[in-house]
Amino acid sequence: MAAPKKGRGPSGGQGRPGRALALILIAMVALTGGMFLSGHTTPRLGIDLAGGTSITLEAQNQPGKPNAINQTNMNTAVGIIERRVNGLGVSEAEVQTQGSKNIIVNIPKGTNSKQAQEQVGTTAQLYFRPVLTVQASGPEQPTPSGSGTPSGSATPKPGESAEGEDKPKDEGEEATDAEATPSASATTQGRAVTGALTKDDPTPGASDKPKPSDSPEASPPADPATAKLQEEFAKLDCTDPKQRSEAGENAKPTDSIVACGSNVPGSYEKYVLGPAEVSGSDVDDAKGAIEQQTGEWIVSMEFTSAGAKKFQTITSRLSQQQPPMNQFAIVLDGEVVSAPSVRTALSKNAQISGSFDQQSAEDLGNILSYGALPLTFEEVSVTTVTAALGDEQLKAGLIAGAIGLALVVIYLVAYYRGLAFIALLSLLVSGVLTYTIMALLGPAIGFALNLPAVCGAIVAIGITADSFIVYFERVRDEIREGRTLRPAIERAWPRARRTILVSDFVSFLSAVVLFIVTVGKVQGFAFTLGLTTLLDVVVVFLFTKPLMTLMGRTKFFSKGGPWSGLDPKRLGAQPPLRRSRRVNAPTEPKEA
Repeated sequence: MAAPKKGRGPSGGQGRPGRALALILIAMVALTGGMFLSGHTTPRLGIDLAGGTSITLEAQNQPGKPNAINQTNMNTAVGIIERRVNGLGVSEAEVQTQGSKNIIVNIPKGTNSKQAQEQVGTTAQLYFRPVLTVQASGPEQPTPSGSGTPSGSATPKPGESAEGEDKPKDEGEEATDAEATPSASATTQGRAVTGALTKDDPTPGASDKPKPSDSPEASPPADPATAKLQEEFAKLDCTDPKQRSEAGENAKPTDSIVACGSNVPGSYEKYVLGPAEVSGSDVDDAKGAIEQQTGEWIVSMEFTSAGAKKFQTITSRLSQQQPPMNQFAIVLDGEVVSAPSVRTALSKNAQISGSFDQQSAEDLGNILSYGALPLTFEEVSVTTVTAALGDEQLKAGLIAGAIGLALVVIYLVAYYRGLAFIALLSLLVSGVLTYTIMALLGPAIGFALNLPAVCGAIVAIGITADSFIVYFERVRDEIREGRTLRPAIERAWPRARRTILVSDFVSFLSAVVLFIVTVGKVQGFAFTLGLTTLLDVVVVFLFTKPLMTLMGRTKFFSKGGPWSGLDPKRLGAQPPLRRSRRVNAPTEPKEA
């Protein structure tokens, strides 16, 4: 039988530690390079560190729906608000319930945070209402007296068609054109809805409602509330924020209302709107897109089956009216966000075109997709966290982490001496991997580093150091039993490995459970704890153990000097276990 080869360690043992070290070095270089190439060299910060806005919304009781405020509706509202805000690209926003009636929305300072704040503040249900009257309302055009009839004219934008093409318009069309703005709350009356009915869809006749006069200046329909509605319209000044927010307040979907809309910043239009005929829940999907033929931005809408029938009814009727009564207003929280005109009867699919840019098209599509909430909310508080306060909290967290790291280093140097070098290099590798991964996870999944997440990273220092200590103590135990360093390193590894894996598994399981059962900022702590626990396993297996094997081959550690941390005398080592067997000399027979 051939003799076994000498100097061959177990699998992954002392024979080839360089492969593991090369692998983790390649991973570090790749992650660092990816971080710099992506341009995200720092982790994204949460609202408590970067600053931002925290909004508290309170659910309001609705007439005729005493039991509307329940956990199901609250959870549905949270999901809609979260999708609405995230649809603007603010993926690190936090939306969560607090108690039985409140929803907390945290919007970090950054890209689109202002638009997100505007949309969060408008959380009532979304309705499609026919336009009865529209008139500019601003300092340059004072509100008419209460005795007058509301005018149906609006400021025109010459040269723009409803489809977004430059072509001449008739007098009625010019009266409904207006300048578009990128704001999500802008009313763009020059926009038009286009589409087509299917062949099997019946077209309602013009007799569904009394046909107004051909004049673009039309009065609200004759009913008992007409005089009151005209008085409200005459007194309404949309340049007054209070009047603008109270317009149409507490109105039912079946009521005619007055409302305000903004065409350009500082300029407002006031409306008389008929009863709601389509609600936001009837919209199945909506999004901003580029029209392939013209290359212009449009908003495409797709309705549910029930919504398609309702939309067909209202567009069939409005398409036969004169401006401005051929428009329908998209009303969110009592404010007109868009009022396109109707050219033809529509059904399941429709497009809103005219004067859109990318931002305004995406904003309107976002509102149409996520604007219908099961409850009405009131904004009860808005708290702004300044970046300066976030910097102070971040500095405090970093100082706490530095103090914790310094204490760990002092302990390692004082107790383990030369072994502290291996531990510090392992901590450095763990820190580099953690930082680069956090920086890359920001743009990848929207991970935002908040103060609890920083606390999780600080706790991870202790977890990582604990793994080193377990391994070092196993090696020292082997030396105490009389083994030399190199065999001690390899014999200690299997036992240390089991202990480290069990400990890290418990920590990771705790992090997963905490992440699942909690919400908001606590999830940041759980996520960071789970991430650093996984990295601890990677570092110990691919860096600490191979480095320990290489260091065991050096004279400084192998001789077991006093500063190596592996001095057999200081450890109270026993005599070597392996000694040459004693050969008993044959005893000579005693002479008789």
